[in-house]
Amino acid sequence: MAGIIAPSKLPRCGVPVLCTPVSILDIREFILCKVTLFEKNNSSENAYFWASVHPWAFRKNNHFMKIIRKFLLLLYRIWFYILIVVPILALFPILLLSVSRERWYPFLFWLARFWARIILFGMGFAPKIKRLEKTEKGKSYMYVANHTSMTDIMLMLHVVKNPFVFVGKKELSRFPVFGYFYKKTCILVDRGDVHSRRAVFESAQHRLKQGLSICIFPEGGVPDDRRILLDSFKDGAFRLATEHDIPVVPMVFFDNKKRFSYDFFSGSPGLMRVKVLPFISPEGDSIEDRKSLRQQTRDAILKELKADHEK
Repeated sequence: MAGIIAPSKLPRCGVPVLCTPVSILDIREFILCKVTLFEKNNSSENAYFWASVHPWAFRKNNHFMKIIRKFLLLLYRIWFYILIVVPILALFPILLLSVSRERWYPFLFWLARFWARIILFGMGFAPKIKRLEKTEKGKSYMYVANHTSMTDIMLMLHVVKNPFVFVGKKELSRFPVFGYFYKKTCILVDRGDVHSRRAVFESAQHRLKQGLSICIFPEGGVPDDRRILLDSFKDGAFRLATEHDIPVVPMVFFDNKKRFSYDFFSGSPGLMRVKVLPFISPEGDSIEDRKSLRQQTRDAILKELKADHEK
């Protein structure tokens, strides 16, 4: 160990001092040490100080800790997929029955919310919702939010009480067990098929006529560049909103990327903040009205993300 020892509390004159390292906070520069002060009556008192260390001193330990961290994150990911699959298997007969009739979708939606909460709380996530406006029961809405994580689906189900249908990418239907019910209950978008957009639009119209709501992540996916707070929005959600004259409900998911991003060796339990912003109603059904609605929605979400990022 090399460097200057600077105790925050000095022992009295003539008292023997024993220094023992108790934890490493920054292996490149500093180590936290504990000073035990022995008194005459065999009682002890502790003081702490920083000592600088040479970078090579804990190089091997650093490599070992990285391996341990990756192993724990791997187990955390595996646990996530276990939480996805096991409740579906446990409820399989009920789920199979509920997807057989469209009119039973509200019950299936209730089961989906229950499933989502098992995952969120099982992963150690703590959702915190702030609503600036509340939805009305039995009314249709267009729910939109920023998209940063696989947990966005579960968080959306936790937040929204009115039954809605997801418009999501077809790739998720390939997941074992989950994919079957995802395909049966969601409107799937095939990015490689030019005719897919029309089919999606017709399916969404059908669901809206049934009195259900629609949920779309208008970015169309997670941005490849992690520095982008919010990608550009696609038109689909706003076209449906203007043609059916339903309010857009913008939501901001602040912590999902931090809690469980698409980077495999990342994630941690903790707070998941959601902010439901004031609803934005369409002003007409023209192309310009659609563009205005899209821009207003994106600006509202981006403003909240920027304010949080600058804290």
